[in-house]
Amino acid sequence: MHIVTKRLSASGLSTEIKKLVDQKSLLTLALIAEDRTRSRHRFMTVEGEEINLQLQRGTVLREGDILADEQDQAIAIVIAKPEPVVTVTAKQPLEFLRAAYHLGNRHISLEITENYLRLSPDSVLEDMVLQMGLTITHETQPFQPESGAYHHHHDH
Repeated sequence: MHIVTKRLSASGLSTEIKKLVDQKSLLTLALIAEDRTRSRHRFMTVEGEEINLQLQRGTVLREGDILADEQDQAIAIVIAKPEPVVTVTAKQPLEFLRAAYHLGNRHISLEITENYLRLSPDSVLEDMVLQMGLTITHETQPFQPESGAYHHHHDH
């Protein structure tokens, strides 16, 4: 079992560090969106090896993050595992913006791109979007929701 205590953000890795990490030697940790929010949990890698996450509470893993142990040894790379999702598309930009606004008002996990919105299946939200005139498609895809404008670790 590998104990992982550090996340090296894919977006924050310098070119020099990326060159030092032999990505071919890394294990692959495929996780659905909800599992990428767990900072302390045991998972199995694609290769069948166990990883015990012991990350700082509140850590949210993203596709491409590299996980390391206490000695800074890179262990695994995170990928977004395909899962059931609803993909929303619109013919007009204003319809798209309205749907993003109304879905965001419900504080749900939402992936936002230029061409589609993606959310976990929810019949009430699907009906709302359909009534707004948008198109929905049920599919199995990687789900990478926004982490939120104010996402950071703090105590209340």
